[in-house]
Amino acid sequence: MDRPEEKCGNNLGPMGGEAMLASLGGCFMSNLRAAIAAREDAAVDEIELKITATLAEHPQRFSAIHMRITAEADSAQLQKLVTTAERACITANTLRRAVELSVSVG
Repeated sequence: MDRPEEKCGNNLGPMGGEAMLASLGGCFMSNLRAAIAAREDAAVDEIELKITATLAEHPQRFSAIHMRITAEADSAQLQKLVTTAERACITANTLRRAVELSVSVG
């Protein structure tokens, strides 16, 4: 983890927010692939996931995150698989429902 030089970092890695979005995408896609593998009749090819996020300030945070999934598949079947993956994705569930966060020293 790092920050760009203009934000007092060394630009050696992603920032925390970028890593969080990558984590969301990885978690969701692993669950989607598991849902596809569990269905013998699932014919899904060329899966692509695009994540966009809206950045808000004061305090700086993401105010909205959107995942768009495209694939060569029957749209009704793909929607069912996406719903299954959404329900199983711990990262999506945590972000959607927020979390109580505490910080301590020592």
